Amino acid sequence: MLRFASLGSGSSGNGTVVSDGHTHILIDCGFSVRETDRRLKRLQLDLSSLSAIVVTHEHGDHIRGVPLIARKCGLPVYMTPGTYHARSLGVIPHLRLIRNCESFSIGNITVQPVPVPHDAREPVQFLFFGAGRKLGVLTDLGSISQAVLDAYQACDALLVEANHDRQMLASGPYPLALKRRVAGPWGHLSNDQMVALLNQIDTSVLQHLVVGHISRKNNTLALAQAALASLTKPITVAAFACQDEGFGWLELS
Repeated sequence: MLRFASLGSGSSGNGTVVSDGHTHILIDCGFSVRETDRRLKRLQLDLSSLSAIVVTHEHGDHIRGVPLIARKCGLPVYMTPGTYHARSLGVIPHLRLIRNCESFSIGNITVQPVPVPHDAREPVQFLFFGAGRKLGVLTDLGSISQAVLDAYQACDALLVEANHDRQMLASGPYPLALKRRVAGPWGHLSNDQMVALLNQIDTSVLQHLVVGHISRKNNTLALAQAALASLTKPITVAAFACQDEGFGWLELS
């Protein structure tokens, strides 16, 4: 069995859990220790249940709670050297630096880092392999690279970003520099880019598609749903991750 769930997805904090029933891996943590524990309890877990933390990049909505939880629980933390050196994280007792994006194992789950174009020091996203299944987590990237296309083929489940609607972003409240950053090649995927990605990868075995990291100011659920309706191939298994509730366990059969 391989399953996944979200503690929350968006600019106020991110966290995703991948589990095979024995090993529980937390991807990023943008919440306080207390809030993380509260959200884990919705999944019938707590901080002591966690096996490890893997970190995609150093932005606060992804790494804010990582150092404190790692110290409190004595958890191994996996991140790239660039992420580690990008900001002062204090002592992380069981730091594991990801080298050359080589895969590694946590329990019986194999983790494959994938480099992505984002405005961070050395960002990655992750693929997870367990129980004969492949789960892809892909947020926080501004463009679709060949490395991403190659890596995310034929996933059994995929959590993918649809951060903004281009028109909403252009006419929205962000300063011009921030608008350019978000919409640029090192920013975040738009609804249209999310659709373009899905049209270019093999989705024939996809059991679960979850759309996440949806901006509260520059996107709406209705716009993301409308974008999905424009896919050139049928995908009828879409769910949406929200900031406050994330989403509950989705199991790969």
